[in-house]
Amino acid sequence: MRMLRWLMLGSAAILMVGAATAQTFDPRRPVCLQKWEWGGSTYFECAYTSWDQCRAAATGLAAMCLENPYWPRDERAHVRRKW
Repeated sequence: MRMLRWLMLGSAAILMVGAATAQTFDPRRPVCLQKWEWGGSTYFECAYTSWDQCRAAATGLAAMCLENPYWPRDERAHVRRKW
């Protein structure tokens, strides 16, 4: 019984260590892909230069594209145009 208890504790510790991964945001890429995996985990992959490139990679996956929060923006690009 004691051996079973240690075995369960050890396997739980190994599973928890495997699920903890660091996420990085590449500041050189403006578009990120957020992907959900089995079990509820999610991660960001900021490796896309355009929205179309990201959407093509997200096709058929439980994923969505979003703007990289660490990408340096040009302030003039955010000025709203009055039509």
